[in-house]
Amino acid sequence: MKLNIAVVGAMGAVGQTMLSILAHSALPINRLKLLDIGENVGRKVPWRETELTVEAPRKGQFADIDIALFSAGREASQALAPLASGEGAVVIDNSSYWRLHKAVPLVVPEVNPLALRGHQGIIANPNCSTIQLVVALNSLHHHYTIERVVISTYQAVSGSGQKAVEELKAQSWAFLRGEKGVKAVYQHQIAFNAIAQIDDFLENGYTKEEMKLVEETQKIMDSSLAITATAVRIPVFTSHSESVNVTFSKAFEMEEVRETLANAQGVTLVEEGYPLPLEVAGTDKVFVGRLRRDFSVANGLNFWIVADNLRKGAALNTVQIAEKLVELDLLR
Repeated sequence: MKLNIAVVGAMGAVGQTMLSILAHSALPINRLKLLDIGENVGRKVPWRETELTVEAPRKGQFADIDIALFSAGREASQALAPLASGEGAVVIDNSSYWRLHKAVPLVVPEVNPLALRGHQGIIANPNCSTIQLVVALNSLHHHYTIERVVISTYQAVSGSGQKAVEELKAQSWAFLRGEKGVKAVYQHQIAFNAIAQIDDFLENGYTKEEMKLVEETQKIMDSSLAITATAVRIPVFTSHSESVNVTFSKAFEMEEVRETLANAQGVTLVEEGYPLPLEVAGTDKVFVGRLRRDFSVANGLNFWIVADNLRKGAALNTVQIAEKLVELDLLR
């Protein structure tokens, strides 16, 4: 079966990464359609041995599409995903809009691929920080049953888009010249700084990003998991890092934990040293290191997780969902 695939938001950072991944994917692609907002319509984009023209998303554009990969933001997904699904495409959406809808599967292929069964035409891709967290937690939860998770994230600016990347570059040069950099994307200077706020604050004192980590992890893995999170933006271009503390329901041996993670799907265990965002950027695995027992509590474990937020945290996971749909014969 040859597939017609559309990428909505094709000119964004995640959309461009999707195109790169699709170019080397084993998906049997017959035709690829690129869709984006008005200012990008008409642009020519090289792909494999050909050149594609960016078109505008509108009614009728999805009638011949099997899978539509969305990375165009909440508003576009809210408006266009039902349209695409109604025209026969299976939508895999990278925005936050559909993630917690009860009827929409929230999927990480290494963790809960069977959630794809019974989808109703729209599938949600989790938050980038959630994806790398659940990939690392999944095998540990199966072996030891996790009762509580405490997570602190150190998130790269590319998670806010290309404008944030440019802002970090410009502020860094300005700082080195002894000047004040322009703040546009972030409320504080991001260069040489750490901002303990990602997204808006909620009434409970947490940010939306922190509650995404809590609620999405519970939906994907286990609704009974006790989770608390702190999300921090740091001056790194690519790859999110996470400091994680888990409490198991039973005793464990460190060597067994290492073996469990070393054999976990999608995980690379770093035994010597520890994962670095700079070295992980451009890779597809979730890297785990700095494993150590938490001596302050019974059955506690600390570890460090790093993954490329544009690849496994967004574009790659979206393509992997598409591949899993084909593998399980779940296209409509």
